[in-house]
Amino acid sequence: MSERVYIFDTTLRDGEQSPGASMNAAEKLRLAMQLEKLGVDVLEAGFPAASDGDFDAVAQIAKRLKTTEVAGLARASKADIDRAWGAVQHAAKPRIHTFIATSDIHLEYKLKMTRDEVVKAAVEAVRYAKSLTDNVEFSSEDGSRSDRDFLCRVFEAAIEAGARVVNLPDTVGYAIPEEFGALVKYVMTHTPNIHKAILSVHCHNDLGLATANTLAAISAGARQAEVTINGIGERAGNTSLEEVVMSLHTRPNYLPMSTNIKTEEIYPTSRLTSMITGIIVQPNKAIVGANAFAHEAGIHQDGVLKNPMTYEIMKPETIGLNRNKLVLGKHSGRHALRSRLKELGYDLSDEELNIVFTKFKELADKKKHVVDEDLEAIVTEGILRIADIFILEYLHVISGTTVMPMASVQLSVNGRSVKGAGYGNGPIDAAFNTIGKLTNAESELMRFSVNAITGGTDAMGEVTVRLKENGLVALGKGADPDIITASAKAYINGLNRLEYLKSHPVQSPQM
Repeated sequence: MSERVYIFDTTLRDGEQSPGASMNAAEKLRLAMQLEKLGVDVLEAGFPAASDGDFDAVAQIAKRLKTTEVAGLARASKADIDRAWGAVQHAAKPRIHTFIATSDIHLEYKLKMTRDEVVKAAVEAVRYAKSLTDNVEFSSEDGSRSDRDFLCRVFEAAIEAGARVVNLPDTVGYAIPEEFGALVKYVMTHTPNIHKAILSVHCHNDLGLATANTLAAISAGARQAEVTINGIGERAGNTSLEEVVMSLHTRPNYLPMSTNIKTEEIYPTSRLTSMITGIIVQPNKAIVGANAFAHEAGIHQDGVLKNPMTYEIMKPETIGLNRNKLVLGKHSGRHALRSRLKELGYDLSDEELNIVFTKFKELADKKKHVVDEDLEAIVTEGILRIADIFILEYLHVISGTTVMPMASVQLSVNGRSVKGAGYGNGPIDAAFNTIGKLTNAESELMRFSVNAITGGTDAMGEVTVRLKENGLVALGKGADPDIITASAKAYINGLNRLEYLKSHPVQSPQM
C-alpha cells in the first residue's frame, strides 16, 4: 500500500509574489474554490499581516472552503500570529504557519540573533500559536543552508512546543537533489521526536531543480510538498504542483506514494491560474504546456497513432485536457449556460449570471461556437474584475495603409465616464496612447504578447502586457475576438492591477 503525500498549495501566497501577479479578493476566492475542487490538502491563503486586503481575502477564503485546511502565514511574533489567527479562525480546518530563519547568514545579517535566541523565538511562536489551534506548522527559513545539527535542534524544539508539521525550505533554490535528499534523511534520523510530526519541504526553482529536489525529499521521507500551480512564485518560481503530482502518479513503481489530488482538475486549474494572474504558461511547460501532448515529428505521430503510449507517458484526459465539451451558440439559453458554468466550477448568482449571459450573447453574435475557454474569459473579465477603477466602455479605431491610426476611447473612471482620442504608430499604439491620457498613466510597457485562446479564425484573442511604474510591476490580460479590443482590455487590466498594488502595499516574506 502506498504512503500518503500531503499537498500544501501556496499559489495564493508565494505564487502571488511573482512580479505583477497580484490578485484581488474575488480572484483569490475563485482560485481557492478551484484548488479545493482539485483536492489540495492545505491551502496557504496569504500573509494576513501584510495588508488589510490580504487579511480580508484570507478571511473570506477561510469562511468559504469546506474540506481544505486554510493556512495563514505568520512570522515568529505574537502580532503576526494574532493577525493570522484572526483571518483563519472561522475555517473548517484552520492552520497557523509560523517561521523564522535558521541559516547563519540570516542570523548574522538579517535577524542579528544568536542560535539560542532563534530557538527561543521559535518555541515561543509555536507555543503561542498552539494556544489558538492544534494545527500549527513551523518553518525554518533558508533551511537548506542551515547547519544540519542546528536545524534538527530547532525542529525538535518546535515539535516539543506543539508543531504538527515542520517545514524545511530551500528558500533560495540553492540545493542539489542528492544533497537535499541527504539533508532530509539526516533530519529524519537525527531529530528525536520527528515521528510526532510531518516533515514538509518547500523548494524554489532558481537552478531549475525545485521539482527534482522535492521528489528527492519525498523519497527520503518528507510527506508534505509545498507547491504552486504552474510553478509560479518569487524569482524563478516554486515547485510545480502538477509536476510533483503527475510524477507520483506516473511512476508508482519508483515513487510508491499517493496524493489526494483529482488529476482531471489539473489542466482547468492551470488555465484558471494563468487567466487570473496574467502569467502565461510557456508552451514547453511540463504537464500543462500547449506542446506537452503535441507531436510534430513524423515518427512520433506514426507511433502515437498506433499506440499513444509509444510517445505519451500520460493520457491527456488524466489531467483534464480532453474533456467532452458542450459547445454553446447564439441560440443557447440561460439554463444551458448556467449548467455549463457549473460544470466548469462557476456557481454564479442570478445577478452574476445576467452579466455573463449578456457578454456571452455578444460573443456568440461574433463567433459561431463558444467553448469553455471563451466562457472562462467572460467570467474572469465580467465577474472577477467588476471592482476595477478603470473600465472600457467604448473603443473605435481607424487604421490602414493610407491613414494615420487613430483611436477614440470612452472609459469609466471610478464610475465617471471620460472620453478622448489620440494617434499612434498603429491602432494598438493609438488605443494605448489614448487610454494612457485618460487615466494619467505613468507606467512603462515592458512586454506585449498575443495568443489565441481557441482554434479557428474567429478565435478569442488573448493579450498579455507587463507594466512597470515606480518599481511596481503588474501583468494585465484581456480577451476578445477583436485583437485591438483585447489589447485595450489587457492594458486597462494592467493599469487596474497597478492601482491595486499602490493601494495594497504588501510585505513579501521569503520562505
